Amino acid sequence: MNETRREYIKRINIVLDFIENNLDTKLSLEYLSKKAHYSAYHFHRVFLTLVNESLNEYVNRKRIERIAAILLVKPNSSLKNLAYKYGFNSDNSFSRAFKKYYGISPTKFKSEGKELLSKIGIEPFSSEKYICSIDNIKQWTKMNAQITIKELPELKLASISNIGNFEKAGSMFQKLMEWGHQKRVLDTSNFKAITIYRDNPNITQTSKVRFSACVTISENINTDGEINQHNLKKGIYSIGHFEIKAEEISKAWKSMSIWVIENGYEFRDGDYFEMYHNDHKTHPEQKFIIDICIPLQKTENIKLGEINNLDLSKYKDNLDYHQLISYMKELRLFFQKEYDTIFKLGKIYQGAPNFSYFSLTTDELKKQKLKFVIILNHKELYFSICLSGQNKSIRKKYWKIFKGSDWNKYHLAESIDNSLSIIDQTILKNPDFNNKRNLTERIEKESLKFINDIKNILE
Repeated sequence: MNETRREYIKRINIVLDFIENNLDTKLSLEYLSKKAHYSAYHFHRVFLTLVNESLNEYVNRKRIERIAAILLVKPNSSLKNLAYKYGFNSDNSFSRAFKKYYGISPTKFKSEGKELLSKIGIEPFSSEKYICSIDNIKQWTKMNAQITIKELPELKLASISNIGNFEKAGSMFQKLMEWGHQKRVLDTSNFKAITIYRDNPNITQTSKVRFSACVTISENINTDGEINQHNLKKGIYSIGHFEIKAEEISKAWKSMSIWVIENGYEFRDGDYFEMYHNDHKTHPEQKFIIDICIPLQKTENIKLGEINNLDLSKYKDNLDYHQLISYMKELRLFFQKEYDTIFKLGKIYQGAPNFSYFSLTTDELKKQKLKFVIILNHKELYFSICLSGQNKSIRKKYWKIFKGSDWNKYHLAESIDNSLSIIDQTILKNPDFNNKRNLTERIEKESLKFINDIKNILE
């Protein structure tokens, strides 16, 4: 990229950020061109070239989309107040602008907005492409998300923005990482990779959704071409932790929005973003481990730190999710210390609210692409162990071998389609977490018995 274009992008990004945060103020060409340090005439041409919309079209679209987004979640809002707040001088000018963009009046949009958005290629809020009812959404969320409410501190971010070109996100992050290492400004002690969505994809067509790839930095930076600083403000967020495939991310966002509404919380103007915890390419199932973060208003019913998707009444001894994970870490550490010359241990999987696990394998098993997995079922509260494989095809191969034999000492999975297990055994029910030493010894004994039995059969 030549230096002139870098400078153009830098200045236009500053203006786009300003517009987004000030849609309810006067945004004239003269005022915004001064923000970009260009003459009005020159600024207008640069803006049109880079954004592919005139300034006036862009501002009007953003304001109309903001109003439409509000109407989708608060259909009883006063149109007159919204129009006045977002810069329209009269009901007639607002109605004309709204109808020009959506094809119907704002009054009709209140009742028919979701159907209309579907017709122009924007999925409505309760998308039937993925889910057929609110109950199904709740069930999907329960099975796939751990949702907490937290107050996040301010984060300093270096960001690159783009409009619609989501396939470029990977190269944007790579560029930020290379730049950050070169400048020595990456916050390596608290590193986070984040995507901020500047538009609501339920309202804005995908090709026009503006987003920013961001990484945490340790100090303030000067704008460097297309790389800007963005401070993620301190605030309260509902945070959904997911381990899902790429095609499920859209569903996760919809389920989180519905969760906020169903639980009586209020959306807050702020940054809606994804935070990444892994490189999905290294995941055995190519899954993303992400947090989806939605800003909330601070109201009386907000309880910080509450885990909302777990039925804690089903945990015995008043154990919560974090205590169960804490014990799993202790158990893994025990196996690591006692059997470090025999087993190689995998990390603890904790991407689902109802269970956690870690794997054990040997050099010989690794050649066969097999592993053992110790699992804690959080809801029913029991430990089990299974023989598993590195991928579905390996699991299927060995499942067929066991199914075709007459060996029936342990339980064979009914189907391999949605199962981590090839063959498994419940090793301990109703564990007593008040006596962890005894608990660990019992799990050790039963696990080794299962492992040795399976290894003998495999040999």
